[in-house]
Amino acid sequence: MSNRNYKAEYENYQGTEDQKKRRAVRNAARRMMMRKGKVRKGDGKDVDHINGLHNAANNLRVLSKSVNRSKQ
Repeated sequence: MSNRNYKAEYENYQGTEDQKKRRAVRNAARRMMMRKGKVRKGDGKDVDHINGLHNAANNLRVLSKSVNRSKQ
């Protein structure tokens, strides 16, 4: 089994400008739902964007991690 090269992974994918912007949108959605009291740190829930990555209140919902990460 080979070890992951996290530095290369960040430089090639996670560190790109597009991925930084997408991560910021996802983090902002999570903070918005935390302020509304719908999620909290360590609750095992994901904030799902129903239709694209925009943070309108009617486009966000809370799902369990297993449900959100298994949907296609």
